[in-house]
Amino acid sequence: MDLHPSKQKEQHIGSGGDIHGCVEPKRLETEASAGHHLISPNCSPPLDLNFPLPGEKGPACLVKVYESWDSFKVNDVLEVYGILSVDPVLSIVNNEERDSSALDPMECMDTAEEQRVHSPPASLVPRIHVILAQKLQHINPLLPACLNEEESKTFVSNFMSELSPVRAELLGFLTHALLGDSLAAEYLILHLISTVYARRDVLPLGKFTVNLSGCPRNSIFTEHIYRIIQQLVPASYRLQMTIENMNHSRFIPHKDYAANRLVSGVLQLASNTSLVVDETQLEQGQLDTTGVHNVTALGNLITWQKVDYDFSYHQMEFPCNINVLITSEGRSLLPSDCQVHLQPQIIPPNMEEYMNSLLTAVLPSVLNKFRIYLSLLRLLDYSISDEVTKAVEEDFVEMRKNDPESITADDLHRTLLVARFLSLSAGQTTLSRERWLRAKQLEALRKARLQQQKCVNGNEL
Repeated sequence: MDLHPSKQKEQHIGSGGDIHGCVEPKRLETEASAGHHLISPNCSPPLDLNFPLPGEKGPACLVKVYESWDSFKVNDVLEVYGILSVDPVLSIVNNEERDSSALDPMECMDTAEEQRVHSPPASLVPRIHVILAQKLQHINPLLPACLNEEESKTFVSNFMSELSPVRAELLGFLTHALLGDSLAAEYLILHLISTVYARRDVLPLGKFTVNLSGCPRNSIFTEHIYRIIQQLVPASYRLQMTIENMNHSRFIPHKDYAANRLVSGVLQLASNTSLVVDETQLEQGQLDTTGVHNVTALGNLITWQKVDYDFSYHQMEFPCNINVLITSEGRSLLPSDCQVHLQPQIIPPNMEEYMNSLLTAVLPSVLNKFRIYLSLLRLLDYSISDEVTKAVEEDFVEMRKNDPESITADDLHRTLLVARFLSLSAGQTTLSRERWLRAKQLEALRKARLQQQKCVNGNEL
């Protein structure tokens, strides 16, 4: 099947969806569910499937691309059409071809480890020989694949006409999930529709990392908040920030020169993945060198939306677009764009029962509307007219005059971000005076709450 070996590129697909037309799908599924490692039939060391996330379940496959492979970037999500191959004979043929070419050292420079990693048995890791591959604009199956087509425009306009009640329902749903805190629910909606829309030099524009402080030191609450987010977005991951995880997890991908492959890491995530960092799990202890590197990597992802891949002799920056929500008791140790202190209005006697009832009470059709709402608004264009820009500048100058000590350029940047996502959340693609005033009001409420909590605790949040 290797028609063009010199042009061929291989990619590991860790969680590439269902395997259709497979000869032995049940066996593949069982073997993959054992975790990262599979035992190959020739009793060689366990085969590492190289999944980025711990506990990830397969099946895995090797995707063989024969043309235009250089148009794909790291962490792109692709839709692939091709020929599925699970015949073990083809692996043997491939190995024999490698052995025969060993007479010419220039033709085969692969080490034994590299051969084992790149040519695992097809019965364990099937091949897909690509006929057509395309990068996806989004990964929500409820939305049309391409929003620029005429049929898609009709879908979008129909949904936008009923946007207001959907937003109101979603706000009510998240308010209940956040124990009656409607302000925190507002900011959570803004966070969930945020996305990096441009980069100015090294600064990513549009990122909106929220630190939800004041969370009870109770894994049930944060776990269920993640479960709710998991039901709303197409891709998500919960990172429990324990000393154990920090010191022993592999956050940054690194190059394995013996096997000539990139060993994946936790932060190797697809664009627009929702990453929930649970800092309420952090206990007393000491971070080792790995832990310090992992915390630094998390901070770089949040601040610069980039991950530095480790190539031993140097590091290479790869830009990313990850929505990070940090749940913590006090102010997070990690940087954030916006801290919202949770003020519960209700304290349920049984947290687990309360959270479970929230999800079961929502109709599947309503849940689908929430999913479409959050995915669609991320894809809308947004602009600010010259007239509104001038009004905002004058308003900011006036704010600085009234309170020169506490109003900074960062406040302007954050308020503009809040206004942007507030406008988009209402289906408006340009900033209005009304939305700007509403953004200022939300920010004033958020800051007043933080100040109030600071006075209660007597220290910095």
